[in-house]
Amino acid sequence: MDATSASDIRLSTAPSSETAEKIRAHRLRFTGSGGEYFRVWIVNVLLSIVTLGFYTPFARKRTAQYFYGHSMIAGSALEFTAQQKRMVMGFLMVFALTAAYQLALRTGQDTAVSLFLLGGAALAPFIWASAMRFRLSNTRWRGLRLVFTANWKEIYKASWPVFALALVWIGTFFAIDALIPDAMAEGEESLRRRMPRIPGAAFGVLALSLFLTVLCFIRIEYNYRSLLVLRTRIGNEVSRWKPVYMDFVKIWAGTVLMFLFSMLLLVALGFAAYGGAALLIKSLMLGGGAMFVVILLVGAVLLLLLLLLASGPARAYREARMFHLVWNNTGISTIARFKCSLSVGGFVLLRLKNMLLTILTLGFYRPFARVNEYRMKFDSVTLYVKGSMDQLAGRLEQAQKEGFGDALADAAGLDLIG
Repeated sequence: MDATSASDIRLSTAPSSETAEKIRAHRLRFTGSGGEYFRVWIVNVLLSIVTLGFYTPFARKRTAQYFYGHSMIAGSALEFTAQQKRMVMGFLMVFALTAAYQLALRTGQDTAVSLFLLGGAALAPFIWASAMRFRLSNTRWRGLRLVFTANWKEIYKASWPVFALALVWIGTFFAIDALIPDAMAEGEESLRRRMPRIPGAAFGVLALSLFLTVLCFIRIEYNYRSLLVLRTRIGNEVSRWKPVYMDFVKIWAGTVLMFLFSMLLLVALGFAAYGGAALLIKSLMLGGGAMFVVILLVGAVLLLLLLLLASGPARAYREARMFHLVWNNTGISTIARFKCSLSVGGFVLLRLKNMLLTILTLGFYRPFARVNEYRMKFDSVTLYVKGSMDQLAGRLEQAQKEGFGDALADAAGLDLIG
């Protein structure tokens, strides 16, 4: 055997680094069904009614465990390992604060109400971060836990739109209060004859405030999602995040356009229905006024349902676009990344179908709707991993043992939000 052939044999038998680092795709799968979840849901609803809502933290845990337990990533299910005691404590804290606020509001204690609102704005970042720590630290996959490592300085720095929003509306109230009295400074006789004139500047201030409010909401959503991804770790691996603020602005702009289109369609259908209803009412009024009252009541109910349907496509559009954006631009260090193939149009149509069936079944289709929507989103995500999944899990597990993640997770917050 010559040297050349011996060299060829050594190359062919040696392990290839390219093969070892081959990128493998793992499609996420949801194995649950509407019928299974219906049994969980109906028990939660009945026990929540019997206990006047105090079963809520137990219902949340049962729901999370069902969806996690049927969410498969590379053949292994997610786990939800939260302590029930912490979920109950969080629920009772929120319940007590809400009850105290409602008591102050209904008894006319304006100072106390103002303090509650200011305190709520100051505590909002704490509540959000505590809930994120709780949820992530109690999410497991193959024994690995997620950890939210953002410190309080980072959290409150990302929360600046919350305080900007408060300043916007404080300024709005002062501006309108300064404009309206001047417009109402007219004679008493004039005020008796007609409504006081509201200046166009007041409407301009209100429009500007609403515009700035939307921008603040978009910014806080972007800041929180960015912080959540970038400061979440699995093992000692950091996450990657690509979206920018304008990506969120575009999604919100599309949502507004979708809502306006739905409203125009609703108005067109309303005018078409009005012509036929007017003829029907005119003929029925000859037989008595009772039927006329029934027609009006039915019309009012249908109007409310149509308004709900009008906002449905816009909310579904935003949810699908945001899901697509986040999961197409998120990864784990340089070893894994996600890709999403969710159809925005398909999700909007599914949401409309679910809304109609939920209304027709008086709410009993809700668990089936939730499972269908969750499956469509979860099954649209594919995880691409560099190397084998066992190698990845082993690497992350070793990093978790050597890191400080467990200590942070053990000091996790409470389940303060639903």
